[in-house]
Amino acid sequence: MFDPVTLPLIFASLMGLSILLYVVLDGFDLGVGLLFPFASEPERDRMIASIGPFWDANETWLVLAIGLLLVAFPAAHGAILTALYLPVAVMLIGLILRGVAFEFRAKAPVAHKRPWDAAFWAGSLMTALSQGFMLGLYIMGLRWGWAEIAFASLTAVALAVAYSFIGAAWTILKTDGDLQIKAVSWARGGIWGVVLGMGAVSVATPLVSARIFDKWFRFPEIVALAPLPMMSGLLVALLWLSLRRLPTRDDSFAWFPFAGAVTLMVLGFFGMAYSFYPYIVPDKLTIWQAASSTEALTIILIGTLFVLPVILCYTVLAYVIFRGKATKLSYG
Repeated sequence: MFDPVTLPLIFASLMGLSILLYVVLDGFDLGVGLLFPFASEPERDRMIASIGPFWDANETWLVLAIGLLLVAFPAAHGAILTALYLPVAVMLIGLILRGVAFEFRAKAPVAHKRPWDAAFWAGSLMTALSQGFMLGLYIMGLRWGWAEIAFASLTAVALAVAYSFIGAAWTILKTDGDLQIKAVSWARGGIWGVVLGMGAVSVATPLVSARIFDKWFRFPEIVALAPLPMMSGLLVALLWLSLRRLPTRDDSFAWFPFAGAVTLMVLGFFGMAYSFYPYIVPDKLTIWQAASSTEALTIILIGTLFVLPVILCYTVLAYVIFRGKATKLSYG
């Protein structure tokens, strides 16, 4: 039914979709955790209430992406995770710390709540920085050198600030009153992290690979791709202008910063996907070279066709059921 050319493309698309959904969905709840030091204790409770129904389900997309990488592209899984072993370990520790802190802060006495809040922030920071570091090393060809580490450190900080921006945008959407006003000020600062991160990735990616440089800057591709950076620049300007006007009395525009942040991340993701295609390990392994056998991919695809709709359905259902403003946090 499927040929050896089509199947790897299908799985690469599914893995890309999983990564994109993880970055967007878990990005905002990581961002909320990163903003904890700037909020009071009642505000932190409200922020936790805004992500409580979603945060653990958001991480499903990371599990799915890594699972697809393992079963569909085992050669790439070995090469990528071997090169990124240290930051992956830091990320896993951060995710565990976040999960433990999230649950224990709900049950801890008031006097012990602050240390768990600090642990939730630390876990969020470790996760965000390690993901940004991995992104930088991937762009630099999975090489460990002083220049590569310096660039990866830059992308680590930039991604953490970008997560804090989308976290602030989510807080604007889900809250009101003084906390919403404070979230607007957070977003005004965080948007520059988004600009820095996207700018650094956009400049570095074509410079580290002559192949990627040719894909972006030769004619007629440079003309066809020009709308992508133009749309991104326009969207950043619209976000900045909208944040200058927020909050509004009727709260009618509170959705725009979050929608704009999501759109900006989607545009950046497609730019990176175009840059690295058809390679899954930069300039070393293509999608087809790293793919499992056609028979194995066919069997895995059958299972995926059952699992993926279930994950999508309960994700959408959760966001529909818990739409609207976050209410006061209660564990009664």
